[in-house]
Amino acid sequence: MKYTFFKKLLVGITLTSVVAVSCSKKIDEAYQNPNADVKVPPEQLLPGLLASMVGNGAGHGTANDARFAGRYIQNWHSINAGSAADAYDMMGGTTGASDNAASVWRTHYYDHGQNLLRMIDWAAEEKKWDYVGVGQAIFAWSWLTLVDYHGEVILKEAFNTNLITFKYDEPQEVYTYVRQLCHTALANLNKTGDGVSQANLAKGDQYFYGGDVNKWKKFVYGVLARSFNHLSNKASYNPDSVIVYSNLSLATNADNATLKYANTGISANANFFGPLRGNVGTLRQGAFSANLLSGTNPHPSFTGVVDPRRWYLLRPNLNGTFVGLEPNRGNAGISNVNDRPENFWGGGSAITTGTTANETTGRFIFTSGAEFPVMTASEIQFMKAEAAFKKNDRVTALAAFRLGVSLHFDMLTDKYNTNVPVANQITPAMKAAYMASTAVPSDPLTLTLSHIMLQKYIALWGYNTLESWVDMRRYHYTDIDPATTLQVYTGFTPPSGINMYVDNAGKFVYRVRPRYNSEYVWNFNELVRIGADKLDYHTKETWFSQK
Repeated sequence: MKYTFFKKLLVGITLTSVVAVSCSKKIDEAYQNPNADVKVPPEQLLPGLLASMVGNGAGHGTANDARFAGRYIQNWHSINAGSAADAYDMMGGTTGASDNAASVWRTHYYDHGQNLLRMIDWAAEEKKWDYVGVGQAIFAWSWLTLVDYHGEVILKEAFNTNLITFKYDEPQEVYTYVRQLCHTALANLNKTGDGVSQANLAKGDQYFYGGDVNKWKKFVYGVLARSFNHLSNKASYNPDSVIVYSNLSLATNADNATLKYANTGISANANFFGPLRGNVGTLRQGAFSANLLSGTNPHPSFTGVVDPRRWYLLRPNLNGTFVGLEPNRGNAGISNVNDRPENFWGGGSAITTGTTANETTGRFIFTSGAEFPVMTASEIQFMKAEAAFKKNDRVTALAAFRLGVSLHFDMLTDKYNTNVPVANQITPAMKAAYMASTAVPSDPLTLTLSHIMLQKYIALWGYNTLESWVDMRRYHYTDIDPATTLQVYTGFTPPSGINMYVDNAGKFVYRVRPRYNSEYVWNFNELVRIGADKLDYHTKETWFSQK
């Protein structure tokens, strides 16, 4: 009896399976995913991909990780000191099960990842070559950002959905792929006809370049220029490649690649650094930054030169001066409470983490509606200046250097005058006076590497933290400028002694470990192979900065 029951049950299951198999193809074709669209128009995918470049509604993007990496280069520091959560002030790495500083990883593999691949594929099917080129441009930028931030990453097996563990690849392979992607993107952006349409591209590109393909091409050339500029320590370094691609890239502030925000009062479409989102409440400007802009940097060209841009980038204190925090000393490191800087939204020094009640006191990129730059013409000119300087073309270097400083001034006055006190708004006379100062040489023979890199640091301050970190690592933080016998980054003092994170063993930080909640949970054997299981993995020098 028992046998008969199970025999009948088996027959029933078998017949059901046959019916299911015979129907499955039709069901899959009709209802591949009953909970969401299976195919999404490229016009609808692109806005989310662009938002993820800086900081999307979920908080993924470079701005999120800049909160941590910005402490390595002393753009800013935490008001707290000595806690594991603020180890980045000590050049510490992410530890334990934390996903801090892992937003670049998540953005590249998750927010971009398959979404970006699908947008490229679907746009190609519809012969919307402009969308294909834009997608490839974003991916090239994302791959370069990822590899410089983390070192070894997953390239060849990255999006293989048949795998559950993934092999890491060498950074030089990623660099090669970035350049291939750039040239493929340019080929697609140069196509016309078919489904190519500026008006249609603008639907998805409303908050970045407004569908301007020519600006997208300049952006791609900027990625190429970065990829060659980052390898300045290599025997294969070719400054002419940097110069050629810089000349094809962003030329004026009208070309600047900036993410714009609808800013309708909800956090998801507001600037990641603005008061509405409340993400930088515990951060204050670093002493290195404040001293550089206030005329107290020890470089003889900057000492005594007060930079009018400080009112745009930094915050004063109750004494009306510009003071910054030292690494791992927090607010307590400034004994006079009236010397402690305001928060970036304009909260008085007594306010530690709170946002202001409205948008009337924030400045620069620290308002909810402010455009957030991803790449600027100023940065391009500083890359060109450095490359020309290294090939001993001082005339070209000086012209690019001075143009880089000038463009940054103009970017601030054109886009970021908001909430700057009228008396401190930069006038043409104030700009001219600074351009005539020792901080901006006018003689090719007096221009030094320090001038170029310190002015580039100022021009990238706040919005391009990760690129500034690339620069500082290329100069190993404390490399000497032979022309001055001072550090290239004069006045930059890395933490040491008890202010250096204990796991570093006295070494500087050079990379961020892979994201915990993917790699350390699911892919640990590969981490062991590349050494990412070691407590000091974050001090392992990155390939691009090695000689």
